[in-house]
This record gives sequence, C-alpha cells and structure tokens, in this order.
Amino acid sequence: MDALAGLLEGPRARGAFMIRACFDPPWAVRIEDRAPLTVMLMVRGEAWIMPESGERVRLRPGDIAIARGPDPYTCADDPDTAPQALILPGGECRYPDGRSLNGVMDLGVRTWGDRLDGSAVMLIGTYLWQGEVSGRLLDALPPLLTLTAEVWDCPLTPYLMEEIVRDEPGQEVVLDRLLDLLVIAALRAWFSRPEAEAPAWYRALADPVVGRVLRLVQDDPAHPWTVASLAAKAGVSRAALARRFTELVGEPPMTYLTGWRLALAADAMRDTEDTLDAIARRVGYGSAFALSSAFKRVYGVSPQEHRVRGT
Repeated sequence: MDALAGLLEGPRARGAFMIRACFDPPWAVRIEDRAPLTVMLMVRGEAWIMPESGERVRLRPGDIAIARGPDPYTCADDPDTAPQALILPGGECRYPDGRSLNGVMDLGVRTWGDRLDGSAVMLIGTYLWQGEVSGRLLDALPPLLTLTAEVWDCPLTPYLMEEIVRDEPGQEVVLDRLLDLLVIAALRAWFSRPEAEAPAWYRALADPVVGRVLRLVQDDPAHPWTVASLAAKAGVSRAALARRFTELVGEPPMTYLTGWRLALAADAMRDTEDTLDAIARRVGYGSAFALSSAFKRVYGVSPQEHRVRGT
C-alpha cells in the first residue's frame, strides 16, 4: 500500500452530521463543536471561512474547504458580519447570548438556515468523533485547506444535493459513505498539488535514501528493524541514515517507526475487533502488554479506552 492510500483509508463516518445550509446576507455562524474534521462544499453564492488563527479564505461555487478540529472558526457572508449563531459539541445550537437556537432555523430534512432558496447554499459534513478519522490523517493536514473549482471538479455534488434531503431507511449510511468519498476525493486532489503542505515524511518519500527506508517501514512494520538493518537496505552508513532521516522527516528513524506502529495499532483498534495480542504482533510488538505500555505512554490512554472511544 502506498503512503497516500494509507492516509486516505482514514475517514470512516458513523452517523456523521450532514446538513444543507441556506442563508441570505448578512449571516455568520461561529463553529465551536471541536469536531475532528468538517467539510464545507459551496454550491451557490459565496462564503468566508475564518479560522481562529491563520488566513481567512473565500469560497465560491464548487470550492471546498476542510477544517481540522478542534480549533474554532467562523463561516460568514462577509468577514465583518458578527456571528448570529453558535454551534457547540453534540450539535447544540445557540444564539451568541446563550439562548437555545435548536429547531428555530430548521427548514426541513437536514436543511438549516434562513430560507430554502437562500442566496448562499453550502453542504456541510462533520465527523463527530475522533475515532472516525485516523490520527495519521489529521496530523497530515493543516488547520484549514481549500480547493477551488478551477483545480478540482467534484462529480459528487449533484448526488449529494439529492441525497442529503432524503428521508429514507438507511439514509444515514448512504450519507456517511458519500462523505467519506467526498473527503477522499478532495484530499487526493490536495495532496497532488506541488504547494500542498504535506507532512515532512510524505515529502521525504521522494528522497532516494530516506524514501526507501520509509517504504520499508511502512510496508513491513512488524519486521524487527534497527538503524543498522535499515541503513544496509538503503546502502548508507548508520550515521548517514540517522542524520539524513532526521533532517528530512524531523525525527530519528526508530522514533518514526514507533509512531508508525502505534498509529497502525490505533487504526486497527478502531476498525477491527482483533485482539490486542493479534494487533501487537501485526505491528511489531512482542506482546499485548508491550503494545499497551507503549500506546499509553504516547496516547495517554490504554488501548481499551481508545477502542471504546472509537466505537
């Protein structure tokens, strides 16, 4: 499996929050739901996305923005428009003064805002739980990424517009899978751009020495790798590999290997019902105890706690 395919396996929506937002100016919504990942696809009109820090971006029809939580941000018709609604964890909606807004702006099935034929229409999909998106994917993304209609063409938009307002048996599952496909298509287009802020290890794949080592580790994490054995495979000395790897990736080879093994284990605990012992052997740990100790040291929770949170 190539590195990008490994990353894009990440999204697994389960009852994700999806809505069609319809507004007339002036409008502004403050998002503080701490969701791990939110997708905003502009269908009609324009909108500004303003993160807590970093540059604000303007969305036009066909543009898409992906916000990585948990930092808050504001969506508005204009940067100067004051927020009129506040979105909190659990889908709770309030006025800025704290009064409940739940139900006040409902316009029908999965539709919210001022009026159905509002001048601005945006499709929004939100992964509600950390376990639905792999940590490896979230770590690879900037707080806010955007793609314009000029650099990507989304064939899913018409289908999403039809499906998001349907109220039929199994509709949540259909929308979950459509959201996953939308995210995968957008991220694949984003990663393919030369200016994409890909993580250091992803860029290092192009290096003839470090790239080979990264592929060895990623393809066979269970192998008892050492710096010496990796250096031999790459045809360089231990010192040269350690220096070059750290320079390009930002951490030593064995530190990266540990992080990769634990990330794979975290994903496996989320996506499978395999025993901890089986997962440990698959990612290069001799026992469930060894994996559990390393996992808790890095993630701050036990594997069992992580698994429960991801369900």
